[in-house]
Amino acid sequence: MADAASAIRAGELVVVPTDTVYGIGADAFTPSAVAALLEAKGRGRDMPVPVLVGTVRAANALVEEFGTYGQDLIDSFWPGPLTLVCRASRSLNWDLGDSKGTVAIRMPLHSATLELLKETGPMAVSSANRSGAPPATTAADAEEQLGESVAVYLDGGACADTVPSTIIDLTTPVPRVLRRGAIPVEKLRSVIGYVATDADPHLDDPADIADPAIDADQPGAPDKSDTVESPQAAKADTVESPQADRTDKTDDAQADVVGKNDDPQAVTPDAGAVSDPVVPPIPFSSADDEPAEGTRPVSPGDEVREAADEVRDAADEVREVPVDEVLEVPVDEVPEVGPGGVAPSAGKAGRNGAGGAVEQGGSGTTDVPRKDS
Repeated sequence: MADAASAIRAGELVVVPTDTVYGIGADAFTPSAVAALLEAKGRGRDMPVPVLVGTVRAANALVEEFGTYGQDLIDSFWPGPLTLVCRASRSLNWDLGDSKGTVAIRMPLHSATLELLKETGPMAVSSANRSGAPPATTAADAEEQLGESVAVYLDGGACADTVPSTIIDLTTPVPRVLRRGAIPVEKLRSVIGYVATDADPHLDDPADIADPAIDADQPGAPDKSDTVESPQAAKADTVESPQADRTDKTDDAQADVVGKNDDPQAVTPDAGAVSDPVVPPIPFSSADDEPAEGTRPVSPGDEVREAADEVRDAADEVREVPVDEVLEVPVDEVPEVGPGGVAPSAGKAGRNGAGGAVEQGGSGTTDVPRKDS
């Protein structure tokens, strides 16, 4: 174990056992070591290397966040065969390949590997085999394929289970399974609810890998029958839209009107067409299809036209009135005004209480016009 830890610190490669298959690892923060790992496998930078961690704390330091569902998945399946694809922390100085800002991260369920990870910190680890070849299930299998490119081989015996880890993408609003593996999709759904699944790629052919964070050398177990449609698509198959339901009812009602009246013109046109409203004519009351006396077909515009005609007739009558027939308004004669601005008869009216009040003075009597209140 000490030799393996020293090799990692020196930027060399080691082979370690995991809870799935054997892996080849390097210090995740030494770019030259990661490049040597890719070269030993015969793998390009377009397929970046996943990262193994020994603690959840170390995993949190490597990612921006685990999102809504990450912590629940960690609590349920770590350590174990579940790889989470997350947004890598932008503050990290590492080079795992063309990762496009993501990292595939996992905590393995193997005591020897966890002990090494706690000594070295996060390691870039891929399956211990040449790209395209079967993954190694023993240390001897790994050495046969990788030879002297690896400094230390840790022998943990034969792998008990060769099924690779399940890979789930947490960089999208809805978690999406990128590769089926040791943890069934049903268990994932029992923890976080809905999980999107796609048809698995042929993992032994790098050209078929859709996501750069997948460790392509570990074959998955494709099962297209388990592919689940999105919630929106599933809902569309089972629930008709309210608009479609109203359209069906409207069509039935229109067909019923046509059947009763035998007059397609009486049916309201489609909502998308613009046309004048059609009003059914008033039924004829006579047996020979002639309108009954005092009745006739009407439309909404008839009343408006009749009202307009009445207004025009009234205006014509006003214009035809002769000028000499215009009523003359009589004007009362202006009373004659006497000395002092008072009509001669005003005094008498004032004395009788109708015209004004009498003011007594030293030299005589003067009529004062009364102001109406």
